[in-house]
Amino acid sequence: MTGVLIATAVVAVTGIIIGIFLGAAGEKFKVEVNEKELLVREELPGNNCGGCGFAGCDALAKAIAEGNAPVNGCPVGGDAVALKIAKIMGSTVKPGAKPYAFVKCSGNCEKAKEHYKYIGPKDCKAAMNTPGNGPKACSFGCTGFGSCKAVCEFGAIEIVDGIAVIDKEKCKACGKCVAACPKHLIEIVPGDTPYMVACSSQDKGKEVKEVCQAGCIGCSLCVKNCPAEAIIMQGNVAKIDPDKCVGCRICAEKCPAKVIKELS
Repeated sequence: MTGVLIATAVVAVTGIIIGIFLGAAGEKFKVEVNEKELLVREELPGNNCGGCGFAGCDALAKAIAEGNAPVNGCPVGGDAVALKIAKIMGSTVKPGAKPYAFVKCSGNCEKAKEHYKYIGPKDCKAAMNTPGNGPKACSFGCTGFGSCKAVCEFGAIEIVDGIAVIDKEKCKACGKCVAACPKHLIEIVPGDTPYMVACSSQDKGKEVKEVCQAGCIGCSLCVKNCPAEAIIMQGNVAKIDPDKCVGCRICAEKCPAKVIKELS
């Protein structure tokens, strides 16, 4: 009987010691939870698309709670989510035009020529392994096989007449289409962007005209006539800085190829 009591006492004492040790260790190594981080995470949509520039919604919530990301950092949630998060963080945010994706190509089936008839997987990345980066005569132009459409979770992209067309109302600016386009034709632009150049060709003017009726010929008339100095030449194609553009329309009027598109 004495042995049983001794064994019981040893087990009890051991249990107490282990309990004290675990309690101390738990206190020492416990991870502090930021309450605001949890509240912010609850408001985020959970798409984990990476469009905010972070690994996912958890990472964005942590960054917002720590003051390392803006309260309107989620492109999918838009103004509605931004306003809720701003309230949690005790700050304010001004609702504005939401950003969206823009396709820098105008070479549809009517305006762009084809080198050959393509027979293969209807996938833009697969077509890049064929001569000329695909059947379109302009090697810089939209292939039109819909790799961007395939990754869009919001139904914001359709392939119309051989070219990707984005519905800016449905677009959440998550950036997945930007990453999916093998020719880097898609760009996320501010919602109030007045004008953009709908072309990405780096060919010279004569070569552009031979393959597409809607390509920038690199004449730089838009650059020379922009009163706000919002346009520069990147190689042989013009690029408009949305932050500098004042929407005067002069560039669109001067462009002989008519590839400068009014967006707003």
